[in-house]
Amino acid sequence: MPRKGFSNFDDYDDGFDDDDAYDYDYDDDDEHEESEQKEVEIAQQGVWRCGICTYDNDESMNVCDICGAIRHDTVAGGNQTIINNNTCTVSSILKSILVNTLLFVLVREASYIVICLIEYMCVCAIDGRVNGIQILLITSLWECSTLVFCFRLVDFSIASMKQKERQDTSVHNPLKKERDRSETSSQGRHAHIGGVKSSKSLPKAKADTSHETTSSSKNMEASESLTSTMNKMSLTGETETSRDIKTRSARSKSNHKPEEWMLLDKESDTLTQLNLAIVGHVDSGKSTLSGRLLHLLGRISQKQMHKFEKEAKLQGKGSFAYAWALDESAEERERGITMTVAVAYFNTKRHHVVLLDSPGHKDFVPNMIAGATQADAAILVVDASIGAFEAGFDNLKGQTREHARVLRGFGVEQVIVAVNKMDIVGYSKERFDLIKQHVGSFLQSCRFKESSLTWVPLSAMENQNLVSAPSESRLSSWYQGPCLLDAVDSVNSPGRDVSKPLLMPLCDVVKSNSHGQVSACGKLEAGAVRSGSKIMVMPSGEQGTVRSLERDSQGCTIARAGDNVAIALQGIDANQVMAGGVLCHPDYPVSVATHLELMVLVLEGATPILLGSQLEFHVHHAKEAATVVKLVAMLDPKTGEPTKKSPRCLTAKQSAMLEVSLHYPVCVETFSESRALGRVFLRSSGRTVAMGKITRIIQDS
Repeated sequence: MPRKGFSNFDDYDDGFDDDDAYDYDYDDDDEHEESEQKEVEIAQQGVWRCGICTYDNDESMNVCDICGAIRHDTVAGGNQTIINNNTCTVSSILKSILVNTLLFVLVREASYIVICLIEYMCVCAIDGRVNGIQILLITSLWECSTLVFCFRLVDFSIASMKQKERQDTSVHNPLKKERDRSETSSQGRHAHIGGVKSSKSLPKAKADTSHETTSSSKNMEASESLTSTMNKMSLTGETETSRDIKTRSARSKSNHKPEEWMLLDKESDTLTQLNLAIVGHVDSGKSTLSGRLLHLLGRISQKQMHKFEKEAKLQGKGSFAYAWALDESAEERERGITMTVAVAYFNTKRHHVVLLDSPGHKDFVPNMIAGATQADAAILVVDASIGAFEAGFDNLKGQTREHARVLRGFGVEQVIVAVNKMDIVGYSKERFDLIKQHVGSFLQSCRFKESSLTWVPLSAMENQNLVSAPSESRLSSWYQGPCLLDAVDSVNSPGRDVSKPLLMPLCDVVKSNSHGQVSACGKLEAGAVRSGSKIMVMPSGEQGTVRSLERDSQGCTIARAGDNVAIALQGIDANQVMAGGVLCHPDYPVSVATHLELMVLVLEGATPILLGSQLEFHVHHAKEAATVVKLVAMLDPKTGEPTKKSPRCLTAKQSAMLEVSLHYPVCVETFSESRALGRVFLRSSGRTVAMGKITRIIQDS
C-alpha cells in the first residue's frame, strides 16, 4: 500500500528558453551534449520515472509509489526494453529471436565470402583484367560489406551497453559481484534467477580466445551472442537484491506451540478490531463520505475542517473539502481523485475500525487491491445519480464490478452497499430499488450471500443517514433501516489466528536514512509479535529483532493477528526490507517460489488466456510479471473436476488449472496453508482477467 506523499515540482525545467523560442542560430551538437548530460544527471540521482504517471520514484522501489505500475513493464511486451534503468532504450529490429539469429548468422557468413571476392577482384584489377561488369560487382560487394559492418556495429554496441550495465551493478551490489564470479568459474552452466530454468534461456556466448576459429564455430558464437543479448534485454526493473533471491520451501507449522503471551486476553480490550475498506467507482463519493464520517465522529476537528474548506474554495473545489481530509497530496487534490490508500481510525460500540479509503480510478486498481487485501469487511459506495450509476456499473469502463470481484477474491464476505448522492435523485425509492436489484443480482453471482449484504441509502454532502436516522422526510418516509454507523457496528469480526506462527505481509516500508532505521508496516495475518521478538524478513531470509511497535500511530508492546502495525526493526539491512515481502517467525519461513500451479476463474469480459500469455501476478502486496507456461485442464465450475485436459485457451467464465512462471521470486503459500498468501489475481492491459488460489508450489531443479 503506497504511502501518501507530495511531489516536488519546484526544480522542474523542460530545457526550453522562452527568450530563444525563435532563434535558429544554435549548435545542434552542443544541444545534444547538454541533453545527454541532463539524462546522465537524472540517472545519477537514484530515481526512475514511471511510464504511467511519470512520477520519479526512488531507485530501491520495484513498483511506482503512486500508481503501482511495475517498474519495467515486461507484461505489455513490445519492441522496446529499458536498459540500465533510465537512459538507454534499444529497439529490437525483429520481434522473433529465431529470425534475428538466422539473419545475423547469414550476414556474418556472407561477410567472409564478400572479403574473398573483393580480394579476387583486386588481383584482377592489378593484372588489368577488369571490365565494366566486374567494376559494378565490386561496387555492390562494397555496399554489402558496409551493411555487414553496420550489423556488427549494432551487435558490438548492444554488447558494450550490457557489459557496462554488469559492471555498474557489480559495483553497487557486492552480492551480484560475487554471483558473477561464481558464474564465470562454473563451466557450461547457466545461472537462472531464483533457481528457475526458463525455456527461453540459452547459454551465454563464450569469449573467442583462439585466432583459428572454424566457420561453424563462428556461426554458433553469433547465434548464442544474439540470443543471449535478446534474453538480457527482457530484464525487468527489479532491484539487484531481489534478483539474488533463491527459491525455498516452507517448514511445516503443525508442531508450532504458541506462547502464553500470544493468546488474546478478552479482558484487556473490549473493542474488536475491524479493517474496513471503502471501494467503488471513481467519483462515487468515497473520500467525501469518509471525511464526513470522521468529522461527525470527532476524528477531524472543526479547526481542521475550516482549513480544508478554505483551501478547497481557493482552488475552486469547495465540494471537495471533506475529501481533502484524506486526499492529502497536492496531485490528488489537483486531479480530484484518490490515488493511494488512505488510513483513518474511529470507534463504534463494538469495534475499533481501521478505515481504508481506496482509489476508484481504473489506473490505480493495483492500489485498491493493496487496500482490499487487508480488509475484513467493506463498504461498496454506489453513485445513485442518473447516468453515473450506469457508467460505474458498466462492465467495460466501470469499476464497481471489478472492485466487488476483488473483494470476494480476497475473502471479504460482509459488504455494506452505500447508495450515495440520494439527494440528487430526490431520495427516490424507485431509484434505490432499481440500483439494489441490479447490484444485488451481480453480488450474488459473485457468491456473496444475501444475508451478508446491508443496503443503506444516504447523502454524504447533506449528512443524511450517516451516524443517525435521516432527518429528510423524503427518505425517512420509506426507509427505516440502520444508518451507516450502525451498519458498520453490526458487522461481525472474523476469527484471528493468534496461535499460529507470525505472518505479516508488508504493505509499506519507512526508512530513516539519518538514523539508519527501518519500519515495516502491514496487517498481522497470523500469530503475534512484541518488542524484542526475533523475526525473519522474506524473501531475503535476514533475521533481526523488533525494536518497537506502533498501532494506530501510538506505541504498544504487543500486536496480534488482525492488527495494523508499524514494526521498527533492528539488526536488518534496510535494503532487504521491501513492500511485497513478508515478516515471519524465524523457525517457520514462508515459501519463496517462481513456478506455481493455480486454480482460477476467468472473469466476464476478460481477454482469452493462452499458453505464453504475459500477465501481472498479484498476491497480497506483491506484484510480479508472469508467463502462462501450461494450461493444465478446464474444470467443472460446480464440482471442480477436470473436464478437458490441455485446453488451447481459456475464455470468460471458465474455471481452469494452469501453471505460471514468475520473472522473480515472491513470498507465497498454498491456499490451504495460508489464505492471505494463497489468493491471487491475474491482470492484463489494465484489467483483472482472472482470480483464484495457489494449489501447488512447484520447486524446479
